[in-house]
Amino acid sequence: MAGSLGAYIELMRPKNLVLAGATVPLGAYFALMDSSQVFPFDAVVFHTLAVVFFTGAGNAMNDIKDAEIDLTAHPMRPLPSGRLSLAQASRFTAVLWIASVFAHIAGLLSVPWEVSTYAPTIGIYVLAVVLMITYDHGPATKNRGLSGNLVISLLVAAVILYGAAGVGGVHLSVIWWIFGVVFMTNLAREMVKDCMDMESDKGSRRTLPMRYGKEKVRMASYVVIMVALVCLYVPFWQGPFQFGQLALQIPAILTLITLNGPLYQGKDALVAGRIRIAMLMGLLSFIVASVL
Repeated sequence: MAGSLGAYIELMRPKNLVLAGATVPLGAYFALMDSSQVFPFDAVVFHTLAVVFFTGAGNAMNDIKDAEIDLTAHPMRPLPSGRLSLAQASRFTAVLWIASVFAHIAGLLSVPWEVSTYAPTIGIYVLAVVLMITYDHGPATKNRGLSGNLVISLLVAAVILYGAAGVGGVHLSVIWWIFGVVFMTNLAREMVKDCMDMESDKGSRRTLPMRYGKEKVRMASYVVIMVALVCLYVPFWQGPFQFGQLALQIPAILTLITLNGPLYQGKDALVAGRIRIAMLMGLLSFIVASVL
């Protein structure tokens, strides 16, 4: 498989891989933080690899689909820059898919057989595969504005559920509230990114900014951010965290609340970056709260 290693890694979008890979053990950890069960490291490692390979394959598929659009929108990416050919990217994507499936199976085999663990873990993985394929192909939800934003946000947030399901804890309410935080913040980020890419998307996609204008979509994204903050607040109000520990979330809360100014000024790239940072800070603060 020709092509530089750096180009293949860039095709997978390493920043997305770090967030996705870190979220699996977080889901498992939050599911077991009040349990006496021994942390199943082998299963979590395999499930993490499954998600990393899955995310890399999805990102590569997206770049293959958008190769022509990226000639103007993102000319320095591996395909439009000529560092990788479409054939090379396609073969690499197939390898990533195979690796993800094998890692997923290995993760299942690393824990005792229980319907309450196997069923949701397999179900989440299969649903994610369907959503990923139909995002770029099938009905191509990517090109349909809000539905595409919802699919990507669901895929990102479902990693928390996948990590928890792999250790038998997907039923816990705290997992679903954290899922809500990740889903809502990522949805807001996708909406803002559509504002940023509106000009390059013309002729290939029908996004929210194209239908309603950038200003309205930016305002709507801020409302979505406020919903994310409600999801963040509930675990400190109803448990399992202490209400006073909500102070640990102040950096993430302030980062999100203060986005109204940059949104009003149309600084979409800045806002998208800060939302990602706030998401990471929020997840880290949940961890700190769980160990105090």
